[in-house]
Amino acid sequence: MGVLRCSRDGCENIMCDRHSPIYGYICNECFEELIFLGPETNTFGFMASSKKTIDVEAAKARFEVEFPLKNKI
Repeated sequence: MGVLRCSRDGCENIMCDRHSPIYGYICNECFEELIFLGPETNTFGFMASSKKTIDVEAAKARFEVEFPLKNKI
C-alpha cells in the first residue's frame, strides 16, 4: 500500500481518503479549501495551484486590530 499522497501541487499530506480517477488524491485540508472556493472553481487549476500555508495566529492578530469588537453596554 502506498502513502496516498495528496496530488495538489505543493501539498505534502499523506494517507488521503479521497481520490479522483482524473485528479488523483486530495487531503482533507485541500478538499475543504476547494469547497470554500465554491462550485465554479476550476478543479484542474486548483490542483495545479500551490498550497498556501497561513499563519492563522498572525492573521488573527492583524485583523482583530483592523476590526475590533465593539464594546457592549
